[in-house]
Amino acid sequence: MSAAEEVLDVVDENDRVIGQAPRGEVYARGLIHRCVFIRVRDAEGRVFVHRRTPTKLVFPSMYDMFVGGVVGAGESYDEAALREAEEELGVSGLPRPEPVARFLYDSGGVAGKWWSAVYEVRCELPVAPQVEEVAWHGFLTDEELAARLPGTADAWEWVPDGLAAYELLRTEGKTP
Repeated sequence: MSAAEEVLDVVDENDRVIGQAPRGEVYARGLIHRCVFIRVRDAEGRVFVHRRTPTKLVFPSMYDMFVGGVVGAGESYDEAALREAEEELGVSGLPRPEPVARFLYDSGGVAGKWWSAVYEVRCELPVAPQVEEVAWHGFLTDEELAARLPGTADAWEWVPDGLAAYELLRTEGKTP
């Protein structure tokens, strides 16, 4: 099954399930769905950062400071967070990611809106990210990450929903 054929729960502005549809239809019609973002830190406290592959349906070839993805039909946020973290990092046996925030993100016409559950997890395992999802990866200190944010001399092109999650955590005092 292709990513566009994956079935997602469609939700309303209050995050209540109101139906189901294939991901491609959800994006094309701008339907509200669910996603998870997981900030991964290694044993040294550095943040896992990666550049998405050019084949991604949304925000291809952009950098992201979270792993994650859509929540499948009938799946809980918690289940999706663990599944997505293990899949994208190429590991098994991660501790359960801890929820830290939730917000409704509006992509401004790119692919609709999505309820975004933000998690954190520590990964002390060697990572082997999915080549279908991750074109490049590294672990950056908070200072190295901050030096690549928009408005800096060495800014990278970041996924906008990840930047929104980062800003939410920053304003809530959950990130340096």
